[in-house]
Amino acid sequence: MPLGIKGGIDEKNLSAYLVAPTHTNDFICLDAGTVNAGIEKAIENKTFKVSTSEVLRKYIKGYFISHAHLDHVSGLIINSPADSSKTVYATEKCMEMMENHYFNDQTWANFGDKGPGAPLKKYHFQTLNIGEEIPVTNTTMTAKAFPLSHVNPFESTAFLIKNGESYILYLGDTGPDAVEKSDKLKSLWTAVAPLIKSKQLKGIFIEVSFPNEQPDQFLFGHLTPNYLIKELHVLEELAGKGTLNGFPIIVTHLKPPVKNIVKLKEQLQKQNDLKVKIIYPEQGKRFEL
Repeated sequence: MPLGIKGGIDEKNLSAYLVAPTHTNDFICLDAGTVNAGIEKAIENKTFKVSTSEVLRKYIKGYFISHAHLDHVSGLIINSPADSSKTVYATEKCMEMMENHYFNDQTWANFGDKGPGAPLKKYHFQTLNIGEEIPVTNTTMTAKAFPLSHVNPFESTAFLIKNGESYILYLGDTGPDAVEKSDKLKSLWTAVAPLIKSKQLKGIFIEVSFPNEQPDQFLFGHLTPNYLIKELHVLEELAGKGTLNGFPIIVTHLKPPVKNIVKLKEQLQKQNDLKVKIIYPEQGKRFEL
């Protein structure tokens, strides 16, 4: 259930995705650029039948933050006074940035249970070790973090979320390996390829920020349709020919203006030689994988 889908400008619609096992309201929030406005949109769409406050306080069991850029954390910060106690999960580097720059009793009250100033202990800040599967508090899900390169050496994170025998993969912002001079995506694809082969991975959330016309030096750690398709070819090579046919790819972080988004969608449609099922999520509209 997307609370926000865009990669910039529209502060009412920035990256945040609620994920829960089907037929439950035990959601985790993958990134938190927009929270309240997204919940309101979902209520307007009759996706939720309860109040905004109840979704925020009772349905969202925790937050997974891929990196500390404001378009991925501003909803978490602004809504923290109204929120209930829960866990915020992030890698060590990301957590340090949030503690030092946001929840530090200067730019914002420290709603965490560690860090500068006087921690209010509303949120439990849980540091994720790369590659370690951990249970998600108050849910039946587990999560595992993988590193991504987002303007090397700055890192972002991918989260592999498991429930029962099913998985989804969510990537925060990432550049392509070729531009980032990194092997982080290749390593991630190697890790999840067996789950595609076994049909246990139900979908991949991955960003495409710019159309193909964007020069490499101005990608700023993001993907274009060209680079997404190239990366998916690497994944298919590892998982086996034809394994991505009809496989759900949820495209996130589209950056305005609208003309760029239209162009980007046209390019993806034309270049989709792997025949993946491209899904463009809509704010406040539930979908199942």
